[in-house]
Amino acid sequence: MKWIGISGGWRKTNQEIEYGVRQVVREIMQRGDGIVSGGALGVDYIVLNETLKHDLGAERIKIFLPTTLEKYEEHYRKHAHLKNITFEQAENLINQLRRLKKINPKALIENPDTNFTEETKKAMYYERNSKIVEASDELVAYHIKTEASEGMGTTDTIKKAQTKGIPVKVFSFDLIDK
Repeated sequence: MKWIGISGGWRKTNQEIEYGVRQVVREIMQRGDGIVSGGALGVDYIVLNETLKHDLGAERIKIFLPTTLEKYEEHYRKHAHLKNITFEQAENLINQLRRLKKINPKALIENPDTNFTEETKKAMYYERNSKIVEASDELVAYHIKTEASEGMGTTDTIKKAQTKGIPVKVFSFDLIDK
């Protein structure tokens, strides 16, 4: 079995991106391979949502978090209060991750370093990206450019996969309102 890393933006997606992500996940599941992802909103959320629809999906996924699930939940709820995301997005993600942990606790890989703060979160997300690449035999990346981001986290993951020398497939999208 091969492990396919899937990385992508969290701020904004569209129907084309969602359809593409779901199609890639279905292809991976149908051929009996596994998926490695990051457990955030956007592409990561779609990946886990689609994977859990498949028989043995929870057995063939690894979700890396930048901190513990408890700290991650606090982080997302805080950002909902700050109106960076909606409360619905935060709770949907939290419920999805809790569901995975209940079905297969080994699939949710938490970082026990609880020093996850606004000052450390970027470094901890980038560390999480390294772990995704380390656990992957290939990478599929959805590089999404928005007003708020140039897709820096996805770019980081792509560079790490290229350095590792694994195959990388990149889908690029420009979602900047013109």
